[in-house]
Amino acid sequence: MSVTPMMAQYLEIKAEAPDALLFYRMGDFYELFFDDAVAASAALDIALTKRGKHLGEDIAMCGVPVHSAENYLMTLIRKGFRVAVCEQLESPEEAKKRGSKSVVKRGIVRLVTPGTLTEDTLLEARAHNYLAAFHEVRGEGALAWADISTGAFHVAACPRVRLGPDLARLGVAELILGEGAEGATVAEEQGASVTPLGRSAFDSAGAETRLKALFKVKSLDSFGQFSRAELGAMGALIEYVEITQRGRLPLLRPPRREAAGAMMAIDAATRRNLELTRGAGGGRDGSLLWAIDRTVTAGGARLLERRVAAPSAHVETIRARLDAVDWAVRNDALAQQLRDMLRRAPDMDRALSRLSLDRGGPRDLAAIRDGLAAGQSVFSAVFETDLPLDVAALAGEEALSERLEQALVAEPPVMLRDGGAIAAGFDAELDEARALRDEGRGVIARLQADYVAATGIASLKVKHNNVLGYFVETTATHAEKMRADAAFIHRQTTANQVRFTTVELSELETKILNAGARAQEIETRIFAALRQAVLDAADPVFAAARALAELDVITALADLARAEDWCRPQVDESRAFAVRAGRHPVVERALKRDGAPFVANDTALTAEDGAAIRLLTGPNMAGKSTWLRQNALIAVLAQMGAFVPAEAAHIGVVSQLFSRVGASDDLARGRSTFMVEMVETAAILNQADDRALVILDEIGRGTATYDGLSIAWATLEHLHDVNRCRALFATHYHEMTALAAKLDGVENATVAVREWEGEVIFLHEVRDGAADRSYGVQVAKLAGLPPAVVERARAVLDALEKGEREGGGKARAMIDDLPLFRAAPAPAPAPQTKSAAEDRLREVLPDELTPREALDLLYELKGLAGGRA
Repeated sequence: MSVTPMMAQYLEIKAEAPDALLFYRMGDFYELFFDDAVAASAALDIALTKRGKHLGEDIAMCGVPVHSAENYLMTLIRKGFRVAVCEQLESPEEAKKRGSKSVVKRGIVRLVTPGTLTEDTLLEARAHNYLAAFHEVRGEGALAWADISTGAFHVAACPRVRLGPDLARLGVAELILGEGAEGATVAEEQGASVTPLGRSAFDSAGAETRLKALFKVKSLDSFGQFSRAELGAMGALIEYVEITQRGRLPLLRPPRREAAGAMMAIDAATRRNLELTRGAGGGRDGSLLWAIDRTVTAGGARLLERRVAAPSAHVETIRARLDAVDWAVRNDALAQQLRDMLRRAPDMDRALSRLSLDRGGPRDLAAIRDGLAAGQSVFSAVFETDLPLDVAALAGEEALSERLEQALVAEPPVMLRDGGAIAAGFDAELDEARALRDEGRGVIARLQADYVAATGIASLKVKHNNVLGYFVETTATHAEKMRADAAFIHRQTTANQVRFTTVELSELETKILNAGARAQEIETRIFAALRQAVLDAADPVFAAARALAELDVITALADLARAEDWCRPQVDESRAFAVRAGRHPVVERALKRDGAPFVANDTALTAEDGAAIRLLTGPNMAGKSTWLRQNALIAVLAQMGAFVPAEAAHIGVVSQLFSRVGASDDLARGRSTFMVEMVETAAILNQADDRALVILDEIGRGTATYDGLSIAWATLEHLHDVNRCRALFATHYHEMTALAAKLDGVENATVAVREWEGEVIFLHEVRDGAADRSYGVQVAKLAGLPPAVVERARAVLDALEKGEREGGGKARAMIDDLPLFRAAPAPAPAPQTKSAAEDRLREVLPDELTPREALDLLYELKGLAGGRA
């Protein structure tokens, strides 16, 4: 069976992107055929139909409307698909000029992949969308990453062992690897899509040439000294962008080389355990970022996320950021005024990127206009103050700002083709064309009135469609009367209507159509000139966007510090870690929402030389994990340049942050909960240096008691003697508290509880000393275990403790002597006693008590409850 010209064209274009779903433009729809249609219909939950046959088989087909294609694209990308967008490159009329059977020219205009998104509807406004490339040369690795929606472009040395942590830090959406290169498994573990690229794309010599051409420089020296691996990674990234964007490169900024050791090193497990930027559910809710984000601009939100993900390890950088936040705290009224101005600043970074890729519309120009205007307002408000931040970039490009202000209407349409983006009075020629077009519409209305008067047919209408143009329409009832009038020329008859034209109407249509097309042509030309003017000023526009984002973060952190009573931390090169009345920012926010107070606690890990370890014991549910995590989060906040939730804090720069908290398995890789715990612990012991902060919770709990105790014991000794770091170590193995007397750098701490009539009350206070037991049975009772199970557990615990005291291996014998669970008598129900205090309370009307009466009542109730007055 012969293949139709259209299907032959489809198959030819599909061969260019065999690994992607092909969105093949046909009029107002993107159509998909064959296996693409089957896959897309299932992923999008849309109808699967058929269109003719190919090689004797039905051709599967489905389609999505062009006007809502972005919603479908988002679904497909999130489900792991790549999409090739094939557009019509000419109109059907142009195709007909080449021959009656000619197929409209089509071609792929872009490949849509997870790392190359630019549309607002496909992106999270408050988060980066990074595309990265990893390359190794003789054991030396490098990672390059870019967000083509904002123009950010970075590169750093990256040994293979650091690939996972760096991908986790950046939240990379897509990673490019050379064919056959290792790293795919690591990337997929971090949620990144992996794309293979030919080895030639990573050639360092070709990459250098490509980068020089992109940035129009003769040498890359002004950007830094790059290794062969770094050049290869950057070159591959640029080549991939060229491939996916079909030669249209976004406005990438010159690459910034990230120096080794410039940031606090945080591995993927620690990020997950501490929930820095993503909560337990995978989104922002419940994370540290969620708790502290008060930014009012998209650019500021992305900058805040970068700082939370990568706290600085450079003291001068940290202090400069803290100085800026401190300024905003002290200048509260001005800072609030600036926040109001910043709320009017759109996302200039992403608007500029879309304009550079020729995907921008009038609203992107308006975003540049409004962003520059907001920047100039901010500059006027702060340029004579002592703000410790360079905001000179906000004062530039006044000419461009004024030009955009004059050229654009206040609220431009989304699409240029909708018309009306250019303001009246900006271009005389455009005003003239619009006047003719709009006057023509009025003439049409008057002509319709004349025809109604001449024929006496009140229902007569002058209408327009894309096939017939303007025409006179009447019902079939009046058709004969119209036919009898020689002025009306028959055009078309439908089921209920008859359509005519006149010589006068045809001439008027020509004038109107020419005027409308002329107006559209002029608007397109003006838009192109404005777009080019913006692109010519890309560098200062980017600089203004960065300054606005920086100021947004500063004022947002100051607003947080004022509202939540946070303090400025002292950060220096010492090995101090001292926090007075520290709090957990996420837990405190949750408790505040429920109206409950948070119990603050002190921490002291200061040691000029050697290890500084606090060994924490106490029951479950007492707040041990909260205390551990809050100190890690305080270190992150301090080094990202924020105030911290405490009365005072002294933080010696933390080079590495490790956290082994919580329990989870990894069934996909055949790892039990205990194996995951051991792998993460091994990573800490093998990497932590003497400036690291290590948070360990319940090491060894996933195996037999003595195995677990021995592992926890040896781990603590290794941290003390080998790593010599600062650490918080929580455990239920009370035997380990003896280490405080043997190791100079270890001190015991416990979380206080109180027992009352067989119940346990958690005080959530961390104190010096060691816990004598874990209160596990009491916690089990609180959790709702059946009373029989709780009583049986008490009996077994009493037997074990008695056997341990008497020694000689009697514990097991005493358990064996207990009656079997099924034979043990059921616990007697608790006696129902009446409380005199409760009876007295029922008589009280609180709203009628004076302060003195309330105090007297309190003493009375205390006496009734058996307490001393």
